[in-house]
Amino acid sequence: MTDRTILHLSGADTREFLQGMVTNDIARLDHGLVYTALLTPQGKYIADFLLKSDGDDVLLDADATQAPALKQRLTMYKLRADVTISDTDLHLHRGLGPRPEDALADPRHAALGWRAYRDTPQGDDSVDWTALMVENQIPSAGQELHPDTFILEVGFERLNGVDFRKGCYVGQEVTARMKHKTELRKGLAQVHVDGPAEPGAEIKADGKPAGTLHSRAGDRALAYLRFDRAGGDMQAGDATIRRLD
Repeated sequence: MTDRTILHLSGADTREFLQGMVTNDIARLDHGLVYTALLTPQGKYIADFLLKSDGDDVLLDADATQAPALKQRLTMYKLRADVTISDTDLHLHRGLGPRPEDALADPRHAALGWRAYRDTPQGDDSVDWTALMVENQIPSAGQELHPDTFILEVGFERLNGVDFRKGCYVGQEVTARMKHKTELRKGLAQVHVDGPAEPGAEIKADGKPAGTLHSRAGDRALAYLRFDRAGGDMQAGDATIRRLD
């Protein structure tokens, strides 16, 4: 998959370093892939990625457009820690059905199948991954996930992307407060779209801003909505929008 970059993290402090940086528990690497994110100190999204154990080292599977800045930021944060972050020539392979011996299950949702990291590019891929992401309400970098995102509003807990028992990490205080003290008033939802509307279109309810349309597959899409305005028919340009979940 050319839309992903695989980084390699090595050094004696690698796992301890990651544990203090990301939203999920690095101990889960002993059991499979780990989905996680890096946040700002204010609890807002920087990047999401998957981690894989590679012996004592760790592979980091990131969106290709985010990988250079992510690598730069992690390098800045590591200070004197014994951690080396390098590029690789590995390629992501993914698929549905029986899992190959070198593959691991995608931890976000069973519908996303498996992921493997190989030296050769993947051949033809007939799976409509966008439709699967929309159907299962799974956000994508650059679409539902952007710098203003709070990860709990886009379902990170449901997607096994955050651990509330692991201790401190960057952005942990805000994330924990949203979990325990705040009722979410905005968030990701699946919607039905009747008519022409492109990702990024503003959604309105009775003429008032109600959210933004994001990834679309046929007549279904993901939308970031204000829940207090998301009842009944809404509009995005000439399209009619209705929340499904």
